[in-house]
Amino acid sequence: MTAIALTIAGSDSGGGAGIQADLKTFSALGVYGASVITALTAQNTKGVQAIHDVPAAFVTAQLDSVFSDLTVGAVKIGMLSRPDVIEAVAAGLARHARGIPVVLDPVMVATSGDRLIAGEAVAFLRDRLLPLADLITPNLPEAAVLLGEDGADEAGAEDQARRLLALGARAVLVKGGHGTGPDSVDHLVTAGGEARRLAAKRVATRNTHGTGCTLSAAIAAHLALGRSMGEAVAGAKDYLTAALKAADGLSIGSGQGPVHHFHAAWG
Repeated sequence: MTAIALTIAGSDSGGGAGIQADLKTFSALGVYGASVITALTAQNTKGVQAIHDVPAAFVTAQLDSVFSDLTVGAVKIGMLSRPDVIEAVAAGLARHARGIPVVLDPVMVATSGDRLIAGEAVAFLRDRLLPLADLITPNLPEAAVLLGEDGADEAGAEDQARRLLALGARAVLVKGGHGTGPDSVDHLVTAGGEARRLAAKRVATRNTHGTGCTLSAAIAAHLALGRSMGEAVAGAKDYLTAALKAADGLSIGSGQGPVHHFHAAWG
C-alpha cells in the first residue's frame, strides 16, 4: 500500500515553508502527500507580508474530505493561527485520527521573525492539541512560550522537554537550531522518560527558510512508512542536515532562501 502523510498547515506563497515545504519533503522521502490548508500567507524569502485565515468550517470540510477517502498513515500539524481553527483541527483528529501518529510543530514565528499565531491561540494549542500529539517539535523559543517562560538555552532543553511532556504529549523533541554552539543539538524525550541527544554539525548557510516545517514533515513521512519514533526522528534530522548542506546550491529570492528539499534527486 502506498504510504500517505497529511499536512495540516498554512500555505507559503514563496514555496519554502508551510504546506509547500511539507509536500516537497513527503515526495522526497517517497511518501504521497495530502493537505489541509489552515491559512494563506503572502510570503517570500524576505518575510511575511499578509496572512489570510481559512474559515474553521472549511478546515473541517478539508479534514473530512481527506479522511473519508485516503488511508492516512501519519499527520503533521503546522501553522494554526486562530483558536477556532485549532478547535476544528482538534475535533477532526478526535473523529478521524485515532491510532494514527500525529506530529505537532507549534509554529509561532517565521524564520524571518514575523509572528504567525495570535496571542490568544497559544493556550488553545497547548491545552487542546498537545494531548493529541504523539510528538511535538518546538524550537527553544517555542518551548519557552508553551511553558510561559522567557527563554532557554541548550543546557535547559532536556528539562523543557520533560515539562512539556507533563502537559500531555507522548514525546517531545526540543530543537537546538536556535543555539549557538558548533553542533545543532536536539533533545528527544519520550513518555517513558527516556532521553536521547541528537547532534549534527551546525551548517553555515543563510538558506534556512522552512527548516522547522521540513523536519516535522520528514518525521511524519518516516512514521507513515512504518518506522519507530526514534528511527523517524533520527532519519528526519539526517535529511534536514543534508538539505541544509545543499541549500547554497539553490538561488531563490534575495532573503533567507529555502533548504534544498530535493538535494538527492537533483544532484
